[in-house]
Amino acid sequence: MCGRYSLVTFYQDLAEEFELAEAAMLPQRFNIAPTQVVPVIRLCDSSDGFQRQLSNLRWGLIPHWAKDPSIGSKMINARSEEAATKPSFRVPLRRQRCLVPSTGFFEWQKVEGKTPRGFKKQPFYIRRRDEKLIAFGGLWDRWRDGDGSTIESFSILTTSPNELIRPLHDRMPVILQRSDYELWLDPKMQDPAKLNPLFSPFPESEMTAHPVSTRVNNTRFDDAACIQVAV
Repeated sequence: MCGRYSLVTFYQDLAEEFELAEAAMLPQRFNIAPTQVVPVIRLCDSSDGFQRQLSNLRWGLIPHWAKDPSIGSKMINARSEEAATKPSFRVPLRRQRCLVPSTGFFEWQKVEGKTPRGFKKQPFYIRRRDEKLIAFGGLWDRWRDGDGSTIESFSILTTSPNELIRPLHDRMPVILQRSDYELWLDPKMQDPAKLNPLFSPFPESEMTAHPVSTRVNNTRFDDAACIQVAV
């Protein structure tokens, strides 16, 4: 799964990577957690046609048919091989896809330690070896309350792990190549089967991982120490 990630970049770099017409100033985020509101890239209709835009959505997809928005905390990830048939994700997979920008993500590995369970979890920070931006494949939806208020939210798709991630977890986020952005965001592409090739694990040769402090376990901490190599 993907339960924490970072977005530490300059807005100019974000705009260049995702070909955004406009990009606002972004706070540096070292420890993004579920239910927080964070930027995603969507294709939005405008007077000049469809354009990529940066939108702030809540992490944890709330299906449009949900009775209670609290369900979103359980919907932070969607298994890519099941999304086309799951009620919560099948419509977004066809019509409401987004890119979730990131500079890295976290996974936890069980290691021996003196705890009641007999083991502890060591967090690792995973990023591209070339330190370029990462784009997770995301799905979004819009939920409306009875009073007319709306919440837009998203989920990150996951796939089987590559050899780098496998010792840490049995899932990893779907990471899209830059050449796949156009297809992924294309509103005319509504055949889920044609998207399946994009769900392959990102090459392990292009990624790197290092252990970090358990500081990242606490959502109150959101600073550079969360991604630095543990000493």
